[in-house]
Order: sequence, then C-alpha cells, then structure tokens
Amino acid sequence: MNVGIIGSGTMGSGIAQVAATAGCKVNLYDTNQAALDKAKSSLNKILLRLIEKGRIDESEKSRIQGKISYVNNLKELSDSDLTIEAIVEELDIKKKVFSELETYVSNECIIASNTSSLSIASIASSLQKPERCIGIHFFNPAPLMKLVEVIPAIQTSQEILHKSIDTISDWKKVVAVAKDTPGFIVNRVARPFYGEALRIYEEGLADFATIDWSMKTLGGFKMGPFELMDFIGNDVNYTVTESVFKAFYYDPRYKPAFTQMRFAEAGYLGRKSGKGYYDY
Repeated sequence: MNVGIIGSGTMGSGIAQVAATAGCKVNLYDTNQAALDKAKSSLNKILLRLIEKGRIDESEKSRIQGKISYVNNLKELSDSDLTIEAIVEELDIKKKVFSELETYVSNECIIASNTSSLSIASIASSLQKPERCIGIHFFNPAPLMKLVEVIPAIQTSQEILHKSIDTISDWKKVVAVAKDTPGFIVNRVARPFYGEALRIYEEGLADFATIDWSMKTLGGFKMGPFELMDFIGNDVNYTVTESVFKAFYYDPRYKPAFTQMRFAEAGYLGRKSGKGYYDY
C-alpha cells in the first residue's frame, strides 16, 4: 500500500513510522524543508534507541527508513492508496489542502484526517467525492499508542469505513469507531480531566505538582493532567479545548482556562519548548 502523510510534525512523522513499519511505502509531505529534515533526523534517533533496547536490529532500521520518502510537493502523493492529513487544527486550511489533494490522487484513494476534534463532515464537504473522506485519529506518540479512532462522516461510504478499519488493524492498532461529534471519544472525555485540574489550580486549592501527584498516586493515572498537557503541547491542547467548547454551543463543561491560554500565548508549550507547567 502507498501511503501519503501530510504534515511532518510529531503526529505526521509518527504515523509515517507506523505505516512504514507495517510495510507500506510512505511519502511524508511538508512545505517546510527544515521540518522534513527534522522528521528524518528524529526518526533516525528513535530507531537507534529501539536498537539499543533490543526491539529491532540494524536491518529493520534500514528497512523502515527505506520505506519513507520526504517530499515537499503535494503532487508527490499522487500514487497514494491512502492519505492522512496531520497539520494545524484549522478547518479552512484543512479544506484547502484536501481540495487541492483531490486533484492529484486517484478516485479510489482514501483521504483521511488525523484531526482530534474538527467535524469530518465539514472537511469532507471540500471534496468532489466526499464519500472517500474519513477521520483516522492517532494518539501521541503514534508508534506507541495502540488506540486509533476511526470516524466516518455522514458522507463516508461503508466501503471506505471497512477499508480504513482493516488497514489500521493491519498496522497492529486497536480501532474504535466513533461518531462524528466534537472531540470524538477520547478528547471529549479528556476535556473535563484537563479543565477541572486547571480550575482546581486557579481556585488556589493545589499547585500543578500536587494535582499531578494526586491523580497518579490516588487515581492510578500514568501521567497527571499537567504533565500530559505539557507532553501534548499547551498550544495544541488549548486549541482542541476551544474547538470542542464552541462546537458544543459553549457548554460550560468544556470551558477553556485562562491559565492555559496565557501559557500558550507566552510560548510555554511544554516539553517541545523546554518550559510549560514544568521546566524541561
């Protein structure tokens, strides 16, 4: 299978690794050559760590790397059987990319989005053949997280849904089919997890470390909410919360927090910037 990935950031490069590991030929596309170079370098480091841990050998590393091409022209995805978009969470930008992409790929190509909260139906409306559009939502880090949400829009054909489920299952992932509602399953459940933690902090009841300690030690979570927001990125996490809040007609259960907005505005994004709720 030929797979095209749009966006070479953390999610896009992670999905490319998953597809290549499963034996697919992958074209990883980005308009930013520096981002492509970074993705290539990051993959090399990840695979070297896997060798150190004894999970793969040198030949497997070479095989995976040989399956991925790094391209900066969208036309390079023309031979794709499946494309997965993993770019900024802005609907208009996604629709523009999908509309252009459709002019290059075959009529049989599945055009998917890795969006974590936006309407798949709305994204599909940008296509001449909206029935081939579907949501395929991986979680970060994509190579490690087993769960993948598959989200059919109201326009999505049953054939595309079943092909998508089969493909992601072949990639050794666990598929959860979700309805096309804001946040789908996981991000809808997660909003109160983050939101209540932020409100507890804003009300002065506890600091970041205490809240995280409580959730891990008493609640059994592997990561506390502030650790997790720093891992995801406060810019990404805040944008998703804002989008779910608006999509649910400003239901207060999903209300964003000023604290996270200010951290995002300040560039305190978490691990990727070296500073968030904690210093890295």
